[in-house]
Amino acid sequence: MDVMTILGILTGFGAILFVMACGHMIYMLFNVEALVLIFGGTFGAAMITYPWRIIKRLPVALKIVFFPPKRITKENLIKRIIQLSQVAKRDGVESLQKEIPTIETPFLADGLQMIVDGLEADIVKEKLEKEISSIRRRHQQLAGVFRSMGTYAPIFGLLGTLVGVVQVLKNLTDPTSLGASMAIAMTASFYGIFSANFIFLPIAGKLGAHSDEEISLKEIITKGVLSIQKGDVPVVLEKKLEAFVAYRTRQKEK
Repeated sequence: MDVMTILGILTGFGAILFVMACGHMIYMLFNVEALVLIFGGTFGAAMITYPWRIIKRLPVALKIVFFPPKRITKENLIKRIIQLSQVAKRDGVESLQKEIPTIETPFLADGLQMIVDGLEADIVKEKLEKEISSIRRRHQQLAGVFRSMGTYAPIFGLLGTLVGVVQVLKNLTDPTSLGASMAIAMTASFYGIFSANFIFLPIAGKLGAHSDEEISLKEIITKGVLSIQKGDVPVVLEKKLEAFVAYRTRQKEK
């Protein structure tokens, strides 16, 4: 489970509930009609915008936000690639065949298998880069859904406010109904702004961060595999891969 996501939820909700409790507004801000309008309208707009093949993957995206997959660190990945390059330099590229079953990163295993099979460097590079491009596109699509919902939600909040104001103007002669109409008007804006800035946009940002991390690892692998195939000595390969790691991190490793 992602600790920062949980801490963020607890902190955000805690701050809002504290303010609402101080103003005795907890029960006043609960309005079913406004909830249905904001979330129903937002999800409906998202379904109009995106095809089903993308929408059906939203539960998977939410799972990643709360339970991100365990990934090897950049530092450990670079160390592993250097070890493999040492084996290839000492015993030949074909010797990597026995190392492939021990590799836990499928992308790295696939890349090494291609060079062991004798594929040309251009083909290996094209295959790996196309896979990275495909992964990046899928991730951008999922993050884009939540980013779009973050745009739609405040608009539906404004729509709810307008509906409430219209009801207020319509029932000016009936003071007993003004309260319910004003409740929809005010809570709709609250739900729209809250859901956009505390739910949809943060989820999009979290997905983007996970995507950047995964893409960076795959770029390291691509550089490493191509360098091994080229025959670079491990020291040269290490210098190439160090560019993917922050300077301070490199200094700590040393």
